[in-house]
Amino acid sequence: MQRLLDPLPQPLRRTMTLDNGKEFAQHRQVSRHCGIDIYFARLYHAWERGRNESFNGLLRQFFPKGTDFARLSTNTLNDVTNLLNNRSRKRLNDQTSKEVLQDHLTVAIEL
Repeated sequence: MQRLLDPLPQPLRRTMTLDNGKEFAQHRQVSRHCGIDIYFARLYHAWERGRNESFNGLLRQFFPKGTDFARLSTNTLNDVTNLLNNRSRKRLNDQTSKEVLQDHLTVAIEL
């Protein structure tokens, strides 16, 4: 997580809400290293994580539930990441995630 967050300017690293899985056990180190406040969704309150659940639905188009991601190649994961980041979304006024991030990066750099 740190490797992925480090390139982002600080104004884009304010908060992060995570699930309660063991994969986030070292959240304190990530929080300190990246200067980001980390919160956790309440157990069994999926409606509090609307964007997360929506994105999980997008991922399920490529990887069925129960997929062992450790068995997938980096190329496969990168291909799906690129497809999802370059897919326009109604919630983003028909922009792609990549376009929205680029707009925010431009503003953050100008600050």
